[in-house]
Amino acid sequence: MSAFSALLLILASAWPSAPALAVDVDDLLPVDQAFELSAKASTRDRIEVEWKIADGYYLYRHRTDVQATEGFTGEALQLPKGKAYRDEFFGDVETYRDRLTGILPGTATADRVTLKVKYQGCADAGVCYPPQTRTLTVTLPAAGSAPAAFVPLTRPGTSLLGNPAASAIDAAPLSPEQAFAFEAIAFNGDQLLLRFTPTPGYYVYRDRTSMTLEGAPGIALQPPQWPTGKAYHDEHFGDVVVYFDQAEVPVPLKREHVRAADATLRVTFQGCQTGGICYPPMTRQVKLSLPAGTITPTAAVTGSATSADAAVASEPDNAEVAVTPGATAADTAAASTPAEVPRTTPPADVQRRNAATVGSFLLALLLALGGGIILNLMPCVLPVLSLKALSLADSGRSGGRARQSALWYTAGVLISFVAIGALALGLRAAGQALGWGFQLQQPWVVGLLAYLMFAIGLSLSGVFSVGHRLAGAGDALTRQSGPAGDFFTGVLAVVIASPCTAPFMGAALAFAFTASTPLALMVFAALGLGLALPFLLIGFVPALANRLPRPGAWMETLKQFLAFPMYLTAVWLLWVLGNQRGIDAIGLALAGLVLLALGLWWFQRLRLRTAPLRRGLAVLLAAASLVPLAMAHRLPSAPRAGANASAIVPFSNATLTALRAEGRVVFVDMTADWCVTCKANEKTVLHTQAFRDLLEQHNAVFVQGDWTNVDPEITAFLESHKAVGVPLYVVYPRNGGEGEVLPTVLTRKIVSDAMARAAQ
Repeated sequence: MSAFSALLLILASAWPSAPALAVDVDDLLPVDQAFELSAKASTRDRIEVEWKIADGYYLYRHRTDVQATEGFTGEALQLPKGKAYRDEFFGDVETYRDRLTGILPGTATADRVTLKVKYQGCADAGVCYPPQTRTLTVTLPAAGSAPAAFVPLTRPGTSLLGNPAASAIDAAPLSPEQAFAFEAIAFNGDQLLLRFTPTPGYYVYRDRTSMTLEGAPGIALQPPQWPTGKAYHDEHFGDVVVYFDQAEVPVPLKREHVRAADATLRVTFQGCQTGGICYPPMTRQVKLSLPAGTITPTAAVTGSATSADAAVASEPDNAEVAVTPGATAADTAAASTPAEVPRTTPPADVQRRNAATVGSFLLALLLALGGGIILNLMPCVLPVLSLKALSLADSGRSGGRARQSALWYTAGVLISFVAIGALALGLRAAGQALGWGFQLQQPWVVGLLAYLMFAIGLSLSGVFSVGHRLAGAGDALTRQSGPAGDFFTGVLAVVIASPCTAPFMGAALAFAFTASTPLALMVFAALGLGLALPFLLIGFVPALANRLPRPGAWMETLKQFLAFPMYLTAVWLLWVLGNQRGIDAIGLALAGLVLLALGLWWFQRLRLRTAPLRRGLAVLLAAASLVPLAMAHRLPSAPRAGANASAIVPFSNATLTALRAEGRVVFVDMTADWCVTCKANEKTVLHTQAFRDLLEQHNAVFVQGDWTNVDPEITAFLESHKAVGVPLYVVYPRNGGEGEVLPTVLTRKIVSDAMARAAQ
């Protein structure tokens, strides 16, 4: 149990909660005061461009460029080394503070030089300015004359290339409340009406807007009906739709009852000053009194909006909100108070609702039990289960020992499943965008598991033996395991198996992540019971136990043979680590494995000697193997690539929306490198010539989301389809209807039939 607790602490420490960011835009400087630009020519073949950077602001090196457009043939801009920084938008970058001087060498062709200067920077308060472009004119000194002084940038000689409104940069940014007004009313019992009003010189993103309706059970939001916006290329978000003027957004309601209700609408959106700062996401909250409405027919749930809109929502029953200018929230509260309707709940309704809840819970338990049983057949867990089978064969001499072994293994599985489920629920409640299998999204957890599988393989191969005190490796997992070894085998099986999503598991986990905590933990326990059930039956049903082969000399050979599945599992985990952090991470992890093997080998050589100091040094050498793993974890995320990359469109909500607007059939594949089921489906179906021919036949697009690392946008998409893990396959039809979710395990016929339906 102590080993599993340590693993949970490792997992929990990997996701620090992000502090809330409070930005007062009134305190931000205009861009030309934050980054004061000037230039001079020290000689005729050298121009210096200087930025004086205000305190609390910084510039990006990779967003800085100077080119001579007239009077000078310039070479590459020379910049000093900046400070290394991990940026939210750009990844690993270098930044400058206080002052930056760039050197542009070249050959003069005239006495006056026109420079085109590009740069971008941010404030420490959490707001980034859009990319800036300025033109400067510099007079070159005569041959042999003294160096010229810096020529500052002045407004009359400045050209804001690419910025539609120069005056917007000069103006001090407004507060979020002044720049973006918002209101919402209950238009009737079946529809809300939202209104966004950006102040002139400001705009709002459509695809950076989401909303939730709280406090009204049985009433949910359907996808909003967006007005036509303006296509816009954004530096951070790519091709998006924005609104510069007031827009009204009807939002249909999905109702399970006709009663009136009080509710709170929470809307989060983001906008920018034209040519100026971009604001962090803003959340407005409006209290609404919803009048009586009508129960929504099942066929009308999709409304007129596309499924792509619904996919952007952060909760299963919520939808993304369109950006529309409007009045203030205070006005909304006063305007949204229709006449009250008595809200009495008939006893029959309560009974039906309770019966439905109990039925859903029992079904979730049954699906979880079935999914856990099938999980025993998933490739990712077979190496660990083979160790358990070996242990049971060894314990076949005694029915009592077999029962004890099965019970301890089941305890390890149940406690581990419940603990991982509780940790996932807690992290999600804390705002982390996580789903099932979250532990393998952390590179150092993947690396630790690779080390563990490698160490078990070394033990099975006879390189070292640790006996009872370190249960869970070598003989402690086979012939000499005892209760502690059986328990740890259950823990290890869960840690390795839990990222897999077997048939039936998806629906059970979807229920668990939306149910109350006690019900959710019971579903996780049912999953564990299903995983442990085959070994429970072997331990408690003598007829099954008698069919196991009897212990003998053959078991030593089998034990050594089982080392090789452990090595292969370690290789697979290293491959996952490489896809997360690149080839350098694999090199570091391999060096760590060599240190680990050396330390364990040395420890075994000294095991029977009275040499505590040298044994301690051997253990220290094995522990030093963790240093390369820590270095690998700090590497930046590896770029995605693959043999079939040209046929794959990376997933984003904006991309999906654009493709659906073109009337294309879209096949969405949510996958991860650590998902063995995903890789099996890719090998047999998705990465075949037959599938590529199918895409071409139906003029379809293959969109793939990679969940190998944590990705909040993909997590939101999974949740919107009531999926809590990968794989998830959704086929969107060309007519704009709702997407069809395919089974977890694909066949060519399943995919072919779904594509044919989508193309109709």
